[in-house]
Amino acid sequence: MKFFVDTADVDAIAELNDLGMVDGVTTNPSIIAKSGRNILEVTKEICDMVEGPVSAEVVATEADAMIAEGRKLAKIAENIAVKVPLTWDGLKACKVLSGEGNMVNVTLCFSANQALLAAKAGATFISPFIGRLDDINLDGLELIEDIRTVYDNYGFETQILAASIRSANHMSECAKIGADVATAPPAVIKAMANHVLTDKGLAAFLEDAKKADIKIV
Repeated sequence: MKFFVDTADVDAIAELNDLGMVDGVTTNPSIIAKSGRNILEVTKEICDMVEGPVSAEVVATEADAMIAEGRKLAKIAENIAVKVPLTWDGLKACKVLSGEGNMVNVTLCFSANQALLAAKAGATFISPFIGRLDDINLDGLELIEDIRTVYDNYGFETQILAASIRSANHMSECAKIGADVATAPPAVIKAMANHVLTDKGLAAFLEDAKKADIKIV
């Protein structure tokens, strides 16, 4: 499963990228707003830093305006994935932009029906939101499983990009289900390394080394 980092914090991206943990980056208007930087400037910096797709989202809601914004975003770098919402206008924009050879990430997906429409419109990525479904007492991981089944049934090439990831458990469950990509905040990716038994074992090793005066120089 590919790891995308859901942030516009270039320092956090650089740290993970140096470890080989970054296959791409996702942003949205909320993330860009938190960065306090100009969307074109920070997106260009991220694109120069990573080799994989960098999702940059349109802010228009009407198809023609989305297409115009998408074309502008696509000019930033070759690895831009234009992000559009899963609305009827968003699907129209997806069809045009993908037809022009651009990567398109269709976001805010909450049903298998929506995912099916996005695939037929030529989406490169579909972004189902796990955490937001969990928030309203629905099973977000079940949606990933449903989309996987639909796409495998018909050989769609659209990649399932699990989004709204809230925990390390979400990451492992998405991997077991067969999500192509999971995008998560840096803190969640780093939390995947944590385990209480690792901490306990390391503490015991260090204590024994101290008692035995073991030194490696």
